[in-house]
Amino acid sequence: MTIRRVTADDRLTTSFPLAAYAFESSPLGAARVEQFRDYLPYNRGNTTLAVEEDGETLAAVSAIPMRQNLRGVVLPMAGVAGVATHPLARRQGHVRTLLHQLLDEMRDQGFPLSALYPFRPSFYARFGYVGLPKPRTVTFTPADLGSLLRAELPGEVGWERIAAGYPVWRAFTERCLQQRHGFSTFPDHRAVGLRDRDEHWLLTARVDGETTGAVTYRIDEHGGTLHGNDLLAADPLSRTLLLQFFARHVDQVERVTVQVPPDELPELWLTDLDVHVEARAGRPGSSAPMARLLSLDALSGLPAGPGRARIELTGDRWLAGTHLLDGTTGALELVADPAGRAPTATLTAAGLSALAYGVLDPAELPLRGLGEVPADAAVELRGIFPRRVPYLFADF
Repeated sequence: MTIRRVTADDRLTTSFPLAAYAFESSPLGAARVEQFRDYLPYNRGNTTLAVEEDGETLAAVSAIPMRQNLRGVVLPMAGVAGVATHPLARRQGHVRTLLHQLLDEMRDQGFPLSALYPFRPSFYARFGYVGLPKPRTVTFTPADLGSLLRAELPGEVGWERIAAGYPVWRAFTERCLQQRHGFSTFPDHRAVGLRDRDEHWLLTARVDGETTGAVTYRIDEHGGTLHGNDLLAADPLSRTLLLQFFARHVDQVERVTVQVPPDELPELWLTDLDVHVEARAGRPGSSAPMARLLSLDALSGLPAGPGRARIELTGDRWLAGTHLLDGTTGALELVADPAGRAPTATLTAAGLSALAYGVLDPAELPLRGLGEVPADAAVELRGIFPRRVPYLFADF
């Protein structure tokens, strides 16, 4: 049994078929197999590892070189994807071996963060990943937006095919990356797939000549559904401009669906809006995303609240040792093997990641088996890492 780095056309007969079997209907038809070749340009920058034996691929994993905003700082992030095992080779430890090597390599290459969409969250929890919130799916009827048609709003909307508007879309997502905690974007070689497929409309909101909102969408049929993807808006005005455009479809579609960030409150968008908001996490197929720190370098210099605490990191391959976290200056400082007095907490990698991403309060960590946090240390860690709602955005 050997581990091999898979490159170029090798993916056609190694990682792609395994991933297709794991995540698509099967067996695949000949036409679908032929489509694999079209995916190659969008995978050329990925790191893909495979376990092979006697010329057969037993398991494969990939990492996409991405970027993510962690508390206002944009850092390299390894997006783990395409984790799949041959059905006759499952539960033999192949994925564990591959993930160890893959994350070793990504950490050594300067990726201090990693995120993924798990097939089973508890499996990845053993690798130090912690859950992030899912975007909400919002469903409403255009008729309920009728009051917006009478509103005179400053600003305007743009409407075009995504192939034509892709530069505007990409630039706006880059702006979101700089401003929104947890937001992640694909590298250029992967992101252009949206442009090349050209299967969506692009709707943008502009205020004073600047793009301040955007959503891609498609319509399935007359009298059917307008399917929107992530509705991105810099402010309420931009969101309202996008909704006003949807209101004009009252005689064309029965309903509109869009994705919104986890902290959005669609039930407060309008009075008398009949809206269904849903975020279902389950398996297989609809797990919430997960993320973790791969290196403490991710924390150095992050915006932080006042607080000082010593943390002992245990049980992890990539994060270990005793460190002083000091946020008293407003920028987080780390000191390895610190001397002096400060409240001490013992954390797992998932526990520290949960604090960094802002998804758990320090008092929750012992309840989840993610550390031991005395009350005085919880106060300090709560000050250093105020609760935040991360929004991963990129779906891989």
